[in-house]
Amino acid sequence: MSVSPAPIQVVQKNLLIECPDSKGLIAQITNICYKHQLNIIRNTEYVCPVSGQFFMRTQLEGVFNDDVLLYELDRALPQGSERRLLARRPKRMIILVTKESHCLGDILMKVFDGSLPIEIVAVIGNHPHLATLVERFDLPYHWISHQGLSRREHEQAIQSMIDNYAVDYIVLAKYLRILSPEFVHTYRERIINIHHSFLPAFVGAFPYRQAFERGVKIIGATAHFVTSGLDEGPIIKQMVTNVDHNYSAEDMARAGRDVEKNVLSKALQLICEDRVFVHGNKTVIL
Repeated sequence: MSVSPAPIQVVQKNLLIECPDSKGLIAQITNICYKHQLNIIRNTEYVCPVSGQFFMRTQLEGVFNDDVLLYELDRALPQGSERRLLARRPKRMIILVTKESHCLGDILMKVFDGSLPIEIVAVIGNHPHLATLVERFDLPYHWISHQGLSRREHEQAIQSMIDNYAVDYIVLAKYLRILSPEFVHTYRERIINIHHSFLPAFVGAFPYRQAFERGVKIIGATAHFVTSGLDEGPIIKQMVTNVDHNYSAEDMARAGRDVEKNVLSKALQLICEDRVFVHGNKTVIL
């Protein structure tokens, strides 16, 4: 009795490369992909005119031998290169919240209807207010109160909970607490925040009050990676909306909430598609 061979599994993966620019890089990389009989569905590249750094995102389809492919790329690429071969799958994320629901609710709905390809493994809040909302989507909600704890003790309790899950990213969906440098370092380039201002303007608390007092004509929001500098991390996505002298600070805040949730979901979409390279304190989006 003959046994049928296992079916060949054709999959899609994203190849991300960052390295010093040199002549013929694109040809070298694509020739290696061709040697492996991998189909290039989409290819995007960029060279920073200041640093001379080369960035390339290649969407590949085929039968992969990851170790051999990466070994051959390492031999071809210049020193100081970084390369990642990433399976196309939903990113596992844990969401941190306080009391405001608009960003969290938007993410939950977009995950529910399939328009945002992420896997929310849990939501952690320092208040119990959003537990009912989260549980409606059959997701775990962990209330870890900060009352009576130092900042470091509270963060250690949160970190212990996060480490129960294998997560790719941590999303601060209006989590209105400043994280310590130690916590940020533990999850370097994996914490995404939505700031209710068009950074670098109006950092810190009460940006809509600051904007109102300055009489601005646009307000905006910024999704960025978290660093130890307050609201200074690499920017992923920004959007604005028009306002005028008729807007009170409260009107600006209401308008800003729509911008905030849209910016955050668009930033998460870019992350899910492996389009974001961190380059110093900036990002390159391919």
